Amino acid sequence: MKRIVTLLPAFFLLATLAQAQHSVARRWNEKVLRAISTDLARPTVHARNLFHTSLAMYDAWAVYNPAASTYLLGKTVHGFTCSYHQVPAPADIRAAQEEAMSFAVYRILQHRFQGSPGKNLLFQEIDALMDELGYNRNNRSVNYKCSPAEMGNYIAQCIIEYGLQDGANEANGYANQYYKPVNPPLLVAAPGNPAILDLNRWQPLQFTQFVDQSGNTSLNAVPAFLSPEWGNVAPFSLQPADAVIRQRDGHDYRLYHDPGPPALLDTSATGGLSDEYKWNFALVSIWAALLDPKDGVLIDISPASIGNNTNYPTDIPGLRDFYNLFEGGDDSPGHLLNPKTGLPYAPQIVPRGDYTRVLAEFWADGPSSETPPGHWFTILNYVNDQPDLVRRVRGSGPLCDPLEWDVKGYFALGGAMHDAAISAWGIKGYYDSVRPVSAIRGMAARGQSSEPAKPRYHPAGLPLIPGYIEQIEAGDPLEGPAGMNIGQIKLKTWQGPAFISNPKNDVAGVGWILASNWWPYQRPTFVTPPFAGYISGHSTYSRAAAELLTAFTGDPYFPGGMGQFFCKQNEYLVFEDGPSVDITLQWATYRDASDQCSLSRIYGGIHPPMDDIPGRLIGRTIGQQALDVAEQYFNTPAPPPDSITAFQIFPNPTDCAVQIELPFEGAMPLLVYHADGRLAMSLDLPFVDGMAVLDLGSLAAGVYLVIGLDERQERRFVERIIRY
Repeated sequence: MKRIVTLLPAFFLLATLAQAQHSVARRWNEKVLRAISTDLARPTVHARNLFHTSLAMYDAWAVYNPAASTYLLGKTVHGFTCSYHQVPAPADIRAAQEEAMSFAVYRILQHRFQGSPGKNLLFQEIDALMDELGYNRNNRSVNYKCSPAEMGNYIAQCIIEYGLQDGANEANGYANQYYKPVNPPLLVAAPGNPAILDLNRWQPLQFTQFVDQSGNTSLNAVPAFLSPEWGNVAPFSLQPADAVIRQRDGHDYRLYHDPGPPALLDTSATGGLSDEYKWNFALVSIWAALLDPKDGVLIDISPASIGNNTNYPTDIPGLRDFYNLFEGGDDSPGHLLNPKTGLPYAPQIVPRGDYTRVLAEFWADGPSSETPPGHWFTILNYVNDQPDLVRRVRGSGPLCDPLEWDVKGYFALGGAMHDAAISAWGIKGYYDSVRPVSAIRGMAARGQSSEPAKPRYHPAGLPLIPGYIEQIEAGDPLEGPAGMNIGQIKLKTWQGPAFISNPKNDVAGVGWILASNWWPYQRPTFVTPPFAGYISGHSTYSRAAAELLTAFTGDPYFPGGMGQFFCKQNEYLVFEDGPSVDITLQWATYRDASDQCSLSRIYGGIHPPMDDIPGRLIGRTIGQQALDVAEQYFNTPAPPPDSITAFQIFPNPTDCAVQIELPFEGAMPLLVYHADGRLAMSLDLPFVDGMAVLDLGSLAAGVYLVIGLDERQERRFVERIIRY
């Protein structure tokens, strides 16, 4: 394996801080990323693992911070209650926070990765970290009143128990409960796609040897659809109003931010969205023709020429104006100047085929990587290592020390990645859409759909595009013995693994091949992720992360105005040899990096454009919403449970008011909290003759009141609360 992507301090070009200088939160986050990189490739499951371990660190930090509110500890979240009674503040707050978060993450990793293929080495590493930090890892007590170690164990226990009832079906290995594919498997090593029944629905792939994106091998494998019912998992910031319930085959699918269906292929007529379906998958094959580093095309890949998109299509026909069908990429204008230096970005002129291949592999998150949600944690860690970073949440307010910054950043980013998985995979499961390898081979088997007078015309065939998608004629090098292939469809595209004997030395190149032999730019033991295409998980994760980092740092730009990743000549690529020159991926902004990730999946043959844009738009909403929710915990102290009387108002419909009777006169401080602990309002409630009326307006069900007198007066119990 030529690529190393798990040594996080060296992951990006400019990372300079030594590991010993990192916060304890950072060190445990890197162990989580390490665990993911050696586990089965399950981006939904690992988005959840990243959120839950980040939540563990956050609650372990917040419980000892009087200015912050915990998320799960002492709260009821999605019907699960993690009870807690306040303990006295320890003498050394920082030491207590570090100890509690270490035990919490350590226990969760032991639980979640006990069946992982890489558990032996992982468990040695996390044991070693606990020993290095000076903690007794044999302390399994959950009596959190005793010490921060027990507090960490208790937080982990709550999160583990919460996870067993959050809808992920963890107790049964995250197995699907009712989804079933409608298409029989495609044997990818054989030409064509003779088995497919419905070109609009996902098709499993069959291998003699399957290697997942984490490098785990299985024989005679037909990988099942990963997480088609993930929309049922309890989210972080997604709201009930964001969701719709749709039924298929008698089962419910919950879709958050439902974008509506993709373009569907009509097998009986041309025109309309059926033509958009064909254009989308034709583009995937055409962009694969841009993977040749020897085609003589040089391009500038610096931020001066790439990035700075501000508008995205809002419907399927609009995709044609956004993507460059023959040249690849989009019409983003680039950035005139680096706003941090005031200077233009220096051009970087490289072969286009090197750039497109590096793009496809960097963002693919293949063997020994952290899956797409984990990839964005490595980007956050890279950002946190930059000397130009100013650690102020949203770019304003007080400076955060590294531990506080890391804990808050992981918590918010983890919530965003978790919600992106829930939204994207809920949509994937319901719409169950086809992948390019199935669609391109399946349409090619039907013929061509452009010219009714020509042979092998079929409304569901591939569109003919001169120079890229053509019919084989007599005398063509591909006509085959006795002209057996005459009339068949051929593609000018990446030629596939048949042209690679040794990926360390060979390059498949671009040329004309039978459409029935089309392959995405991937390893032949993997081909395509085992779940539906629509919508793109990469696009959703990446845009959610980009929006989160933009808002969290208060700056759309990477520190210093540019983020970079270096790819060594003839060493970086894995699928085939290359790149032929040194390549440095560069991004001015987090959104530029996200957009580049989205395009990479088209170059890699994994998604058509119609999978991409809805993911970007949904991710944009999720990222912004996730920080809004996370921030409510950063500076909202939880009500001390033993010193202030709290009353829950439930159910609480809209336009609700409560009458409060209390032997008190004057203005009483009052707080109204949501059921999850977020502060809804704070006011001084006037009491007249021992009576006050509070209008709760349109607050959601389950709010509770915290009523207390000022410090000079005795606290009293509310004698009666009456709902109007």
